[in-house]
Amino acid sequence: MSPARATVLAAALAAFAASAHLAAQRPTPRPVKPAYDDGIVEALTVKGNVHLVAGSGANITVQVAPEGLLVVDSSVAAMSEKVLAAIRTFSDKPLRLIVNTSGDEHHTGGNENLSNSGKNLNAGIGGQNGREPSRLDGAPVIAHENVLHLMSGLKGEPERQPYGVWPHDTFYTGLKQLYFGGEVVEMLHAPNSHTDGDVMVWFRKTDVVATGDVYSTVTYPQVNLKRGGSIQGLLEALNRVLDIAVPEFNNQGGTLIVPGHGRLSNESDVAEYRDMTTIIRDRIKALVDKGQTLAQVKAAGVTKDYDGVYSVPSWTGEMFIEMIYSDLTRSRKPSQKDQ
Repeated sequence: MSPARATVLAAALAAFAASAHLAAQRPTPRPVKPAYDDGIVEALTVKGNVHLVAGSGANITVQVAPEGLLVVDSSVAAMSEKVLAAIRTFSDKPLRLIVNTSGDEHHTGGNENLSNSGKNLNAGIGGQNGREPSRLDGAPVIAHENVLHLMSGLKGEPERQPYGVWPHDTFYTGLKQLYFGGEVVEMLHAPNSHTDGDVMVWFRKTDVVATGDVYSTVTYPQVNLKRGGSIQGLLEALNRVLDIAVPEFNNQGGTLIVPGHGRLSNESDVAEYRDMTTIIRDRIKALVDKGQTLAQVKAAGVTKDYDGVYSVPSWTGEMFIEMIYSDLTRSRKPSQKDQ
């Protein structure tokens, strides 16, 4: 090789080495997570006569029917004006029924405002006939009875929620059905999942399921142990969604899922979420069975491969580990290593 060519080759190799060094020093770019609960309210069609109001703090599902509107969840009270404006882009018919998927404030805070904007189908004909407006004149709010127990302070909460946001009607069974908008609407109790009062709403004909906080695309499962939740109950609720959902092709499309927070999903999305939750639960359980302490479980990095997707400041992977560890060990006798 001639000296000139050797010099050119050496320079090229040096430039390549310098470029590789800079690339190694440069942080790997990561996609920016979309902000779903950013206060920018959007109105979207899910399928058929079922729609979604997103961005208000929690997803709200709206079924439009000739007799009026059925609404699943009401978000926070501060967003009610924007929520109602978004709902009016679907229909100007009155709200007829509100279903709460849980007793959490970000799902129930707007109950009173949305209820007062609507009309009870069973209220007296011809308005209020000169009397003061009654709580029964607006759109009734229905929830599992455990939600009423929570909101009314019967479950030992430090502060009960205002009377105006309590549900008007409750049920205690595993299933409540009604016929609205030309289809069967099923309220499926998901016991001891996110809480002990969670309900999933299935619009059978339209083939849409609103899950509430049983399922989210933006965070790890938020199980509230103090409110009766459990990791096993949550997994059973996710499996129930998978039993309902039927994909259209290649595990895609078909039944659509409205999560408590995040984007619209299908069966494969819920299956991935269920699998992630199962994997992390099983990893923690294996360490618990070996007598590992919480600090040791955290140090094992059991959520590391999922933190980039589901860990957020308000509910980190470490918090998720703490919840599962507490759930798995609360009925276990302490060993010497724990003491």
